Amino acid sequence: MDVFIINLIDGLIYGLLLFMLSSGLTLIFSMMGVLNLAHSAFYMLGAYAAYQISTYLGFWVGLLVAPPIVAILGAGVERYGLRKVHQYGHVPELIFTFGLFFVIEELVQYIWGRSMVDYSIPSSLDFVAIELAGGSIQAYKVFMLLISVGIFLVLYYVLARTRVGMIIQASLSYPKTVEALGHNVPLVFMGVFGVGTGLAGLAGVIAGPSLTTFPGMAFILGSIVFVCVVVGGLGSLVGAFVASLLIGWLQTFAAAYNIGAGDILLWLGFEKPLDIYTDPWRDLWTLTMPQIGPILPYLLLILVLVFRPNGLFGRGGVNV
Repeated sequence: MDVFIINLIDGLIYGLLLFMLSSGLTLIFSMMGVLNLAHSAFYMLGAYAAYQISTYLGFWVGLLVAPPIVAILGAGVERYGLRKVHQYGHVPELIFTFGLFFVIEELVQYIWGRSMVDYSIPSSLDFVAIELAGGSIQAYKVFMLLISVGIFLVLYYVLARTRVGMIIQASLSYPKTVEALGHNVPLVFMGVFGVGTGLAGLAGVIAGPSLTTFPGMAFILGSIVFVCVVVGGLGSLVGAFVASLLIGWLQTFAAAYNIGAGDILLWLGFEKPLDIYTDPWRDLWTLTMPQIGPILPYLLLILVLVFRPNGLFGRGGVNV
């Protein structure tokens, strides 16, 4: 039971990390219709910026300073790049963000190298907070959990309960009406893109010490984030939250429990071959859950697209 609780908490923390990334992407896509393929690159940029700042001023200064830096860079990308490309349609936007991903990745490797950097957990949070018979939970993971939940609550409140949230949602559906009321819609779009990339940067700042900081970190989480957004429903903040938790638990439990396909086949009534290694189906009999864990989110994505194309909570537009 203790092992189950440890895995439950680990999956929750991983899912909330995915949410910090997918929430920003949800805002950007639902507001602007831009599928930002460079979103995970801003996540990586946040981690490296925090690492560089922390080497001189400490982790906490990096936590406060790095996300706004990434947000400003993201706003600049929208103002001087995407806004000019937008008039030519979605395909050029897609190509633009695709190229931007590799530009950021190459710049990171040029500045910080191709190896992992020493961006570690701060000493003030490097202790065991929860100890059970089956394992332990670090204080830093609890910190990650609290930050992620706080981000969800703040975003939900701003979008659902404040005047700013009303303007953001109205700018998508009725941009000319919002402009007639005296609001600068392009500025709203630039702000949303900046906040979205800033959230990705914050995720990088927090995840870097725990998941290690290296040039491939953007590629590893990039595709999973898109799965979270699509499964949850494009434009739905709650959907992104639920899908992120679901995928976090799915991958964590798949990696934790070494259930083999052979065990399932025996349970279904199939007879195990006498010499499994010469059997033509040996790869299937020796397959284990940790091996198929990485593809489970994509199987979930396919099932959702087949049976519920709009996602679990998607209704079109921005909805919370």
